[in-house]
Amino acid sequence: MGTVVGGKDVGTNPKKEKRQWIYAKKPGGKLFNYRQWVGYSLLLFLFIAPFIKINGNPFVMFNIIERKFSIFGSVFYPQDLHIFVFGMLIMMVGIVLFTAVYGRVWCGWTCPQTIFMELVFRRIEYFIEGDWIQQRRLNEGPDSDARAWKKVLKHAIFLIISFFISNIFLAYIIGVDALFKIMTDPVDQHIIGFASIILFTLAFYAVFAHVREIVCTTLCPYGRLQGVLLDEKSLTVAYDINRGEPRGKLKNDDTTQGDCIDCRLCVHVCPTGIDIREGTQLECVNCTACIDACDTVMDKIGRPKRLIGFYSMDDLSEERKAGKKNNTRAIAYSAILVVLTFIFGALLFNRAEIDGRLLRAKGSSYQFREDGTVSNLYTLELLNKSGKDISFEIQSVDNEIDVQMVNHIQGLKKEGNATLSFFLIMDKSNISEYKQDVKVNIVSDGKIMETLKTTFIAPPNKK
Repeated sequence: MGTVVGGKDVGTNPKKEKRQWIYAKKPGGKLFNYRQWVGYSLLLFLFIAPFIKINGNPFVMFNIIERKFSIFGSVFYPQDLHIFVFGMLIMMVGIVLFTAVYGRVWCGWTCPQTIFMELVFRRIEYFIEGDWIQQRRLNEGPDSDARAWKKVLKHAIFLIISFFISNIFLAYIIGVDALFKIMTDPVDQHIIGFASIILFTLAFYAVFAHVREIVCTTLCPYGRLQGVLLDEKSLTVAYDINRGEPRGKLKNDDTTQGDCIDCRLCVHVCPTGIDIREGTQLECVNCTACIDACDTVMDKIGRPKRLIGFYSMDDLSEERKAGKKNNTRAIAYSAILVVLTFIFGALLFNRAEIDGRLLRAKGSSYQFREDGTVSNLYTLELLNKSGKDISFEIQSVDNEIDVQMVNHIQGLKKEGNATLSFFLIMDKSNISEYKQDVKVNIVSDGKIMETLKTTFIAPPNKK
């Protein structure tokens, strides 16, 4: 099914290839108020999160350039790839399960594209140009000074907000400290940084001033997946055709007419321009604007609310009328999501604060000593992921094995790394086999930060 604008399908009509600009009526109602609370809370978090630091580390940062990520103040490096792989798997499974149960609620309530478009840019447009009818008249009317000033003012504000968003977006990538340097240092010292800000600004401006709903209906891959992720049990914004049809003008004495009076308010408020009464459509982002509009009309004509509401196809079938609704799948999928999230959280918070790589020194073998012991030489590479300066020491797990440092490094700076060499020394009388497993602990302030395993080689003692 193509995109529906004004009740007509324009996506499958070859004669109407030109884009039909959507003028969405200003929404309102209980669900819209809830959306505002959710949306503006998320915007507040989005704007302040890069500036929050825990132990000197950003609360959230995804520095792809330096391959360094910070989540909840914990810094992650390429050595933590397994955590990110598991996190990506959880995200993909979560998307499938969440969408299969709750439909496209993410798109309408928490997606940054929708929040910025509907709660920021379109609100500014309403304030400057008026509601949908005034906007249409302004755009289709003759050129005038008033029209020009409104357009200049609107697009100037759009550019300013886009510039602000681009700086916040860059702060998530390189961190606020690096962003502050770009803003305060001479331009020639950060050419790439300034070019990135300009590029992001123009991209955001183009999306919110011109591309708009096309992001949701055509460009977004998640939106295109809806056809394979949704089924008859998925909750979506839907029109109760059993109750609404046959639609027609309000006639109190007509008992055969449905509750839909064909006022078309559900079409006028839709930000993607569809008619929800035509059935489930990929263009629907579940913003619930049509629910609020329809509920307002139902109140006025004395009919029950939720002619349009959150329904699955099963809910609208005859089994629903018989009261045979089954929520087992929704409960099971939600439980799986909770378990996966818990596992991912456990991986995040139980990650080792020091990453170590212990190897036998290249080209070395065992060495016999004059005191009757045997030594092996090892190389240890350490990376400090704790987010603070630390002191440490190397200790053998086995009390019968001694550690002798070659280069004495006992401290690591925040995010610092070091390469150490040391001997493991064992009495010849304790060697029972040529190759045996040994373990060493990296200890800081009396706490074991990491335990590393290696092998110790030496001829076994012949008794």
